[in-house]
Amino acid sequence: MSFRNKLIELTKRDVRRLQDSRRQSASWLGLLLYGGTLGLLFVVPIVAGAYLGRWLDTLADGYSVRWTVSLIILGIVVGGYNALRFIQEHSR
Repeated sequence: MSFRNKLIELTKRDVRRLQDSRRQSASWLGLLLYGGTLGLLFVVPIVAGAYLGRWLDTLADGYSVRWTVSLIILGIVVGGYNALRFIQEHSR
């Protein structure tokens, strides 16, 4: 094998390694963004329900957590629906 052919083979091998490493790092970044988005889609409705419920409970006379609990449960349902739709949309 000549020096030129060996150099070409080594260069091709290095290019393949570089492409594989880029794909691998891109997949980690994609996974991180996917998980972060999924988490936000689930958590934001729960937190919004808790704040809105707490505010509505302060408007009532006496001690009440009725709105807070109700809207947290609604936030869990809405967040779960959001997460499910996101997973279904991105699994195609």
